[in-house]
Amino acid sequence: MTTRLQQLWLLLLLLFLTHCGPGWTASFEPEASSIATEEASSIVASEGIAAESSPAPLPLPGQEDVKAAQALLKKLPPSSRRWSRYNRPSGFFSTLTYYFKWLFTLLFLNTPSSTSNSTPRKLSVPLTTAVDHLQRAATLSNPDALYILADLNFYGGANHPRNYTTAFEYYNSLASLNGNATAQYHVAFMYATGIGAGVPRDQAKALLYHTFAADGGNIKSQMTAGYRHHAGIGSARNCEVSVDFYKEVADKAIEYVRSGPPGGRALVKEGYYYADDKGGVYGEGASVSSSGMNAKHSNPASDAHAAFDDVLEYLDLMSRKGETKATFGLARLHYDGSRTMRQDYKLAKEFFLDITRRYWTKDGRVRSDTEPGLEVLAAKAAGYLGRMFLRGEGVDQDFSKARIWFKRGIDNGDALSQYSMGIMHLSGFGMPKRDPVKAAEYFSAAADQDFNSAQVRMGALMVDQGDLTTATRYFDLAARNGHIEALYYLGEMADQGAGRDRSCQQAALYYKLVAEKAEKLQSHFEEANDAYDAGDQETALLLNMMAAEQGYEVAQANVAYLLEQTYRTSPLARIMPYLLISRTAQKMSSITASATESATLALIYWTRSAKQANIDSLLKMGDYYLSGIASTAPQSPTSSPSAQARAGRPHSEPEKSAQCYTAASETHASAQALFNLGWLHEHGVGAARDYHLAKRYYDQASTTNAEAYLPVLVALTRLRFRSWWNGMSGGSVRGIEDDELPTNDAKSARKVKGEYTWTEWFADFLAADQEIYERELAEAAAGGEDGDISLGGIDRLAGEGPGGVLAGERRFRDDEYVPGAEWLGRNSRRSEDDDYDPSDDIDDGILETLIIVALAGALAFLVYWRQVRGLRNRLEEERRRRLEGGAAQVQGPEQAQGEPDRGVFPHPGDPAFADWVAGGIGH
Repeated sequence: MTTRLQQLWLLLLLLFLTHCGPGWTASFEPEASSIATEEASSIVASEGIAAESSPAPLPLPGQEDVKAAQALLKKLPPSSRRWSRYNRPSGFFSTLTYYFKWLFTLLFLNTPSSTSNSTPRKLSVPLTTAVDHLQRAATLSNPDALYILADLNFYGGANHPRNYTTAFEYYNSLASLNGNATAQYHVAFMYATGIGAGVPRDQAKALLYHTFAADGGNIKSQMTAGYRHHAGIGSARNCEVSVDFYKEVADKAIEYVRSGPPGGRALVKEGYYYADDKGGVYGEGASVSSSGMNAKHSNPASDAHAAFDDVLEYLDLMSRKGETKATFGLARLHYDGSRTMRQDYKLAKEFFLDITRRYWTKDGRVRSDTEPGLEVLAAKAAGYLGRMFLRGEGVDQDFSKARIWFKRGIDNGDALSQYSMGIMHLSGFGMPKRDPVKAAEYFSAAADQDFNSAQVRMGALMVDQGDLTTATRYFDLAARNGHIEALYYLGEMADQGAGRDRSCQQAALYYKLVAEKAEKLQSHFEEANDAYDAGDQETALLLNMMAAEQGYEVAQANVAYLLEQTYRTSPLARIMPYLLISRTAQKMSSITASATESATLALIYWTRSAKQANIDSLLKMGDYYLSGIASTAPQSPTSSPSAQARAGRPHSEPEKSAQCYTAASETHASAQALFNLGWLHEHGVGAARDYHLAKRYYDQASTTNAEAYLPVLVALTRLRFRSWWNGMSGGSVRGIEDDELPTNDAKSARKVKGEYTWTEWFADFLAADQEIYERELAEAAAGGEDGDISLGGIDRLAGEGPGGVLAGERRFRDDEYVPGAEWLGRNSRRSEDDDYDPSDDIDDGILETLIIVALAGALAFLVYWRQVRGLRNRLEEERRRRLEGGAAQVQGPEQAQGEPDRGVFPHPGDPAFADWVAGGIGH
């Protein structure tokens, strides 16, 4: 009888778990499966206790109270902080109203909270009753009660106020009770961040608890432990241990991807930089993310700053007018979805069908009146329609219909259709039997069109045949665009030393990239984004902080950016004190104990983000060290009274800031870094005062980013005045000087002094011309008499050698390639050839020709001018003669005969001698 009661009890409990909805985290599901099946509407994964311990033969103490609390919590609405998305309006009047409300709130409603964090908020009656039930069960050490109470205080579900100190106590009790991996993860997280001042930061304890949780199967702790051993946080760097942890996460990520429909799950990147909504952490044009090559450039055909809704409306208008490209763009947007638009397979299907109807009839024949180029878009649309039928996206899965659409796409060379048909032959979907040979033919055709998924499948087939060299080539091609399976295969080959020498560093980086691509598996970016859009900054910060601890660089930058809002000051603080307390700071006041603590924690995450090659974060590190807001002056018992008074105050470290700015400037992507270095050298802060060097940095900043023209102009004006005054007053600072030529020999020194004669210049010109001619002959002899490219040049062009096409894309050879080395991908797309000057390609012969033409033109102009001047002098002389002739007739022939003969040429004493010397008067 007792056994039957136990079985009945277990069945009732299973029934309850099955029907408990995915809303607030009152349901308990197995930890491993809850992550894979987590709904987007749940802010926290439902990780229960029952899966971590074997079913007890008897009900746990206090289980009746737990059941009563669960029944009450299930009836409560979800937290009011979630699931409301507010998009900023785009219209003129709507925008005006939005900012009017913002200004009114800032001036009249932005007051400090009347209650402190320590004052408990009054709970509703059902919530209070549920908490009472759980607390009674928790006193009996009921693990389910401890878990629910900890989640209530940590995540604030069901409008329960957050209390991180209480949450830590419950999580710690549960971890000590039965070693619950989820509780151990939360304890480790709170030790790592010191969130809410619930517990002081202790990185060693954090790593210890993460290790326990990782051994218990918690995927978040596995990823966090891998990152900490990889970056050396809480312990010395240990590549082998990092690889072990990252491999466990990568294996689960690949299993998650392959568990989806044919072709694998589609991974959507949800993490994005919150600061990019405002042009970056330094604003539009000043941040690396919105300047230089990353700047938005408008043209007559598009507006770079147009709102997404406006773009969508424009595409819809053009589609209604019959523009096929606009229709295909709408179909892709609805099929793929985006951060601001959910996927809509049914609407995407309608747009794809609209395109195919314009090209094919119902029986599959091509129409005779199709527009030019329609066959390409129709083939792509057919490939997507076949993919939807193959995977059952928005339609019932139907292999026969999928095959029909794929055949139409293949007839027009569509790569997606070729790859998908290969999947059907490889797995036998809708086919009489599996045919790997036929599948390889389709994969090869698609891979030749640089289709990443087909390249991965070809690489996998090559691995099965033992051809690791060809397989590596295919995987490298697919990894360029971040294909998760290609990265996983490369990580496996680097870890096991297959086809190449074993490299622990490469394996760790490959596994890390694989783990981070499966965001839905172990992070909560989607929920964090929803909370951020809804104005719930605390939830957004909390969830981003959890992802940041796992090693996500985008989350680290977001955490630092959000924490920075809590201590920003305003120049109007003395007039209106409450203006310095932003709404964000008030909402996140429970995260950190003080503004100094927020700044310190923000610097930690700026540093971690900078170590993962975020240039803006590196600049922020320099700003923090320069201002000293995150560090305080040290204090010792033997310090002087004035030193003790300064202890605890902001302590500037300009030398460290100069190092950060210098490292950022070396990327040649940040005008802000160059400008800051110029400022440091101008004022002698953290670097030697040098006006000439400051000018060089200012000039480089203006060259790097055209938008830096105005601040650079102001800075240079001030700098020139400083340099002038320094020279006038006899200062010791190096002033602005003209760039001099090298003076390593006497001739160079004479050039600088202006003593270089025309004869010497002409002799050097002829010598240089002869040297260039001899070098060209030598190059022609090395490349062949007919000017053919040498074998070495062909290898470089083909990518087999250093500097080739493929090497330029990968930046490394196959045996040297390190994933993540292209760290300038977000901040700058510069390559190793960025110092290349296009003017170097000007042929020397063309330059000589231009010089000769210019000299000939100058000579022709001088001859022309001499003739014009001579003609003018002749006309003037004739006019003078006519006047003199008339005067001679009036005076008489005697006087005219008495004039002496001047001869053929005028004498030196004659007034006409000067005219004759200047140009002649016609003789």
